[in-house]
Amino acid sequence: MRFLTWLVVNALALGAAVWLFDGITLTGGSDTDKAVKLVVAGAIFGLVTSFVRPLVRFFSLPLIILTLGLMLLVINALMLLLTSQISSALDLGFHVDGFWVALFGSIVISLASTVLEAILPRPERR
Repeated sequence: MRFLTWLVVNALALGAAVWLFDGITLTGGSDTDKAVKLVVAGAIFGLVTSFVRPLVRFFSLPLIILTLGLMLLVINALMLLLTSQISSALDLGFHVDGFWVALFGSIVISLASTVLEAILPRPERR
């Protein structure tokens, strides 16, 4: 259940960014096809942020401290661009046009994820 909530939150947050920005696109035939591609792209984004982002944060810690945390926005944008590259390699149709779109998209994704995690019921831990 926890995995399903994580997957839905990532997919909906990416969907919000696709909806808000012209530079973040999701191509596909039917709405069902787009929804499946969005869920897969959400899973890729979740995996990238779970495994790659901690390493990047660790190695860029001096820059994060020097910029008073603004480097974290750049790291989130780079994770979104990496997700776009992986999705393009897998022919999923999820694409981010450039760094600035990725930066603003990552801000929207972070805000949407926070709101969705607050709204959706939390699975109980055992």
